[in-house]
Amino acid sequence: MYQKLTHHLKEIVLLLLISACLLVTTMYAQTNLATDYFKISINSKGFITSMKNSTVQPNREFGIPGKPSPLLCLYNSRKKIYYEPQKASFSRGNTMLFLKYINGSVAKLKIETKAKYFTFTLLSLSNRSGIDDVQWGSYYTNITNLFGEVIGVARDTSDAGNYAIGVLSLNDQTTGGKSTNVGDCAPFQYVIHSPDKKRFSLPANLHEGQVFSIGGDGISDVAFYSHPEPYYRILYGNSAEVNEQGQISIAYHAADRTKGKTILFSLIPQLPTNAPNHIEAEPLPGVDFIGSSIALWGCADSIALLSVIKSIVQSEGLPWLTVNGKWIKDPAAYVPDVASYGNNYDSIISYTQQLGFKAIQLEDLPMFGADRNNNGYIDGTTFQNKPLVFTSGNQSHKEFTDSSNRIGIWAGRHTIMTSLRRGTKDVSPIPSDNLCYQFKKVLANKLSSSDTVIEVANPAYLEETGSWEGHEKSLNILKIGKELIYYAGVTKTNPYTLQHVTRGYWGTTPAKHQQGDTIYKLQVTIGYGYDGLIPGMQLQDSIAAYYADMSNINGLYFHDWDGQEFLFNQGHGYYSVKRFHRKLFEKAAAYHLPDLRITGATLSEGSWHYQSVWNVGGGTNMYDLVSRKWGSTTSEGKDLRDVAYANYFPASFGINFGLDSLSTVANYNHIEAIAIGSGATYQIPLSKLSVEACTSKYAIFSTIKIWEQARAANAFSRTVKKQLADPARNWQLEQVDNNHWKLYPITDDTRSSFMLLTRDTAGGY
Repeated sequence: MYQKLTHHLKEIVLLLLISACLLVTTMYAQTNLATDYFKISINSKGFITSMKNSTVQPNREFGIPGKPSPLLCLYNSRKKIYYEPQKASFSRGNTMLFLKYINGSVAKLKIETKAKYFTFTLLSLSNRSGIDDVQWGSYYTNITNLFGEVIGVARDTSDAGNYAIGVLSLNDQTTGGKSTNVGDCAPFQYVIHSPDKKRFSLPANLHEGQVFSIGGDGISDVAFYSHPEPYYRILYGNSAEVNEQGQISIAYHAADRTKGKTILFSLIPQLPTNAPNHIEAEPLPGVDFIGSSIALWGCADSIALLSVIKSIVQSEGLPWLTVNGKWIKDPAAYVPDVASYGNNYDSIISYTQQLGFKAIQLEDLPMFGADRNNNGYIDGTTFQNKPLVFTSGNQSHKEFTDSSNRIGIWAGRHTIMTSLRRGTKDVSPIPSDNLCYQFKKVLANKLSSSDTVIEVANPAYLEETGSWEGHEKSLNILKIGKELIYYAGVTKTNPYTLQHVTRGYWGTTPAKHQQGDTIYKLQVTIGYGYDGLIPGMQLQDSIAAYYADMSNINGLYFHDWDGQEFLFNQGHGYYSVKRFHRKLFEKAAAYHLPDLRITGATLSEGSWHYQSVWNVGGGTNMYDLVSRKWGSTTSEGKDLRDVAYANYFPASFGINFGLDSLSTVANYNHIEAIAIGSGATYQIPLSKLSVEACTSKYAIFSTIKIWEQARAANAFSRTVKKQLADPARNWQLEQVDNNHWKLYPITDDTRSSFMLLTRDTAGGY
């Protein structure tokens, strides 16, 4: 009897254990998850097999039959092998997911279903030997319209389709694009893609997904943009891609950055002037793929930005920056800026205020470079230097911003970003030990302070000219101890001897060095006034803090990051961009500064949240007022417009449309109409001499301000914006009162019946 009871109890215990296990993880043939707008299905292998618009009947399917999307892949960069999931086990309630892989790894994922999006977070990965990167996706869709390669979105903007599917990173270590991205950056190039096959059919010699180099010699950034055809799409990332059918897929990834690795990197690898160079990407303690997290969403494209993406940014604690009290990504927050020139600031604040603009770039001053020697006191500790010229007496930056900031107009400088110039604290006469280097070598012979015969034990990569960009020969710089040394080339046979050596380069002190000392081949920028050294990551953190100090001390709240690509030079790509801006904005917040206004030379997944506008370039390269064309000299305007629009970001006309004696009100009615219709901003160049020569200046200022006030009121519907975006049409806008405007179509200089526009109090898009 006792034995039977014991056996029965064992059976009960076993059944309870089995039941408990089933409560923890359960295998399903398919698991369905749903938000208010989007429904996905995940099969028993861990692949998304269906993505549907759940707001229409029947639900529209956006998945591709026979091409399921792996939820999370593992990547071994040494072997260049992806591992896709083989088996998926869900917890009760579908809040936890275990994915098993053929290499023996098991990933533990946390799943959260919110009203408007899903979040997926990698909590752990067992048996991670050889795995140095994880990739979310690629998530394959059948959408063929617009692809947002910067933030990762597939958009059907047609009235019939009106749907978008996208991904956002929820932390810095998760970056846009694929695990195979070298240096955590996608190559800068063109891809063939027609957003509308009927309107823009491809010629017989081209096919969807075909890749081409950018134009020019790789030095002139204007010449990069060399294809006006609408199906040549320039790329600023690969968070979204197109295949040979034009179908759009989305991918994000996260790397184990705790271990350094050597890469062969160039952002523009197809051009000889930007040939890839070897870079030892430095190890970054604590920056791993565990904790990588994304939001996956789908909804009507018409509400994607201001309902779903906005909700993700606010709810998940992503960078939330405002202008005029609105999120900087809200089209109602788009506002042009002023670029000063002429070296007389008497009226520039008044002009800006009359226009209703919010920022002035002090463009007639030299490009600004960081120098930690001055601790942010760029005009001296008592602001004794006064570089801003006024008829009544010159002013320091702080004196100027004491006037402009009081009325909500920020001022700022055109910078060379993180380029550390000769003579600055971290370069010379005593260079920092945290300068970024491309690789290390060993000194084969001891040196006196005057020796120029320098032997190295291993010559590999020393024939490369500094940087991956421009390869400016004067920047071929080594560091031994506290000395910088110039060289050009290395002998091909042993003893391997550096050629054309200059000791004590850039004002450093020649010194004795011992056999076996470490030689650092420094990572550098480019020439053309950007000449400098690249900081290592810790020093870059200090440079970000410096810019916050400089902003606080001088009241400068506007930064133009020319040379923004220098943040890529360490080999950590978009992560480096995020880290720089986070450090900057964290310290700015500690000073209780208002949200800084950021523009720059590029746009990336790393800067998307922080960058307000993209006021790069200008003139007829961006928008030709006479021919009414987006880029008539080059295709820059068209190319950047397409990138910006596809990624829910303001396009730009660059520095353009300055007032002079020939300026007319009609011209600025057109400029404002096309800007608002296309979602664009610009920097209007103003000088006292040229403005005062314009007899219509007050009427022009008033016209621009009326349009911009209506834009800020979100008074233009999507339907009206589509009409405004047509460069062949003409318009006039009159203000009725603070909440209403009359929009008149103009034909042959004659006004037609007006459309009454009303302030949007609901905050719609």
